[in-house]
Amino acid sequence: MAPEGTEPRSWQTEADRLAHASAERGDPTGWFEQLYAAGESGEVTMAWDRSEPQPLLADWTRRGAVPGEMRSAVVVGCGLGADAEHLASLGFATTAFDLSPTAIRTAQARHPRSGVDYRVSDLFDLPPEWHHGFDLVVDVYTVQALPPDLRERSSAAVADLVAPGGTLVAIHGVLPPDDDGSGPPWLLTAEQMHAFAEHGLTEVGLERVDDLTAYPCWRGVFTR
Repeated sequence: MAPEGTEPRSWQTEADRLAHASAERGDPTGWFEQLYAAGESGEVTMAWDRSEPQPLLADWTRRGAVPGEMRSAVVVGCGLGADAEHLASLGFATTAFDLSPTAIRTAQARHPRSGVDYRVSDLFDLPPEWHHGFDLVVDVYTVQALPPDLRERSSAAVADLVAPGGTLVAIHGVLPPDDDGSGPPWLLTAEQMHAFAEHGLTEVGLERVDDLTAYPCWRGVFTR
């Protein structure tokens, strides 16, 4: 806990430290729970803390691209639940998972009357019944939060959740030319976004949006 009378440290700075220490231990995903736990204790500001859906996702759903009624959805790396709650409000039978028990516990506490099925689960060890199991799959910033040597594996795991006839919406930051690659996050090129289609999906569209978020982001839409 932060000393009394002091402000918590920035979670972004702590994320950098924890991610690199975790990678050095050979545990590239272990830092997520550490970061959320530090936020819960007040040592740092809470990571990815927002009450509204990610703007590119909200913009996409506002267009009515995929109706929610009688359809299932899953949010990958759901964090504190804002995106999952948004999908549930549109009528989707929504599942949301995160590797961090603290994140899931916080999401459930923030939304005590939620219909979302919140789960603690590892992207690389998902329940077998989730294979090709969801009409809508939403990945906001999860792939970019993992080191580049896990990119193909993480993209494949996300794509594997998409049911026949289903849709993936993937939202990730645009890699700038001067990025030094140290991460996190490890932002994506257009080529790396196109690569979601290498895992049994068809790319419907990829657009760069510069004005809805703190930094430019890709929004890729893919179907199976």
